[in-house]
Amino acid sequence: MKKQLTHLQATYNPMMHKTFAGALGAFFAGECPQLGGFRTRQVLVQAVMSMVGEFYPETSHLRQGQIQWVTVDKDETASYGKSMRNTRLKSVVLDLVRAEDIAERAEGKRLRAIKKEAAVRLFEQADDQNGCMTNAEVAILLKISPPTVGRYVHEHEFETGELVPRRGTIHDMGPTLTHKKPIIRKLFLEGKSVGQVSRETRHSPEAIHRYIRNFKQVLLCRKKGLSEKETAFAVKISERLVREYDLLIDKFREENVVLEGILQYVGKEL
Repeated sequence: MKKQLTHLQATYNPMMHKTFAGALGAFFAGECPQLGGFRTRQVLVQAVMSMVGEFYPETSHLRQGQIQWVTVDKDETASYGKSMRNTRLKSVVLDLVRAEDIAERAEGKRLRAIKKEAAVRLFEQADDQNGCMTNAEVAILLKISPPTVGRYVHEHEFETGELVPRRGTIHDMGPTLTHKKPIIRKLFLEGKSVGQVSRETRHSPEAIHRYIRNFKQVLLCRKKGLSEKETAFAVKISERLVREYDLLIDKFREENVVLEGILQYVGKEL
């Protein structure tokens, strides 16, 4: 019996390697011997296979009007000067055109309103799949300009009070206060928990903790009379971010909000 199994294995086992994974393993062995032995190569093969599955999904799984798009991973850590080459990416599936869009257009709904809803939808769908898109990406998909996407987003946020999850706000890269102000207001003034604010604003708990920590630190530095440059050095953030928090402090004071109590603020987690 043992000889029979050995013969069968000798006959059929080679076929198990006549696959893309097998070809990839052979490529690494022949062209990149410095990578290491069989086990190391297998780890790389599995990683490449996973990426192929993510970035080249079966098109039969896509409905009419859907597209596959590659954007930045929401869990990526943004930093100044970091190139896209060194940035983790995420493949997402987006509803570019819905049956409802066609029906609403046929009924006379304005194209601007349809595109505005589509812009918000694309940002939110990417966020739901752990990706985060920029105004420029949505502009390319909708064949409009990035400033137009920005106007659509600002209008939606003003009308609904809901934040749209864009890369600039998620990774704190854009020169805007639209995401910081409601987050701090919800935490400090409305007494909501970090978990509630995270769900309502589509920001991670880590980002929310960072906003409130930086706000308190900048406020304290300002009370002590530190300059913008000194504050940036002390808090370990850019001077641009210091200016944003200074502007936010001024806006709250214009609304007669007493900010000193925030220095003792301890937020609720859930």
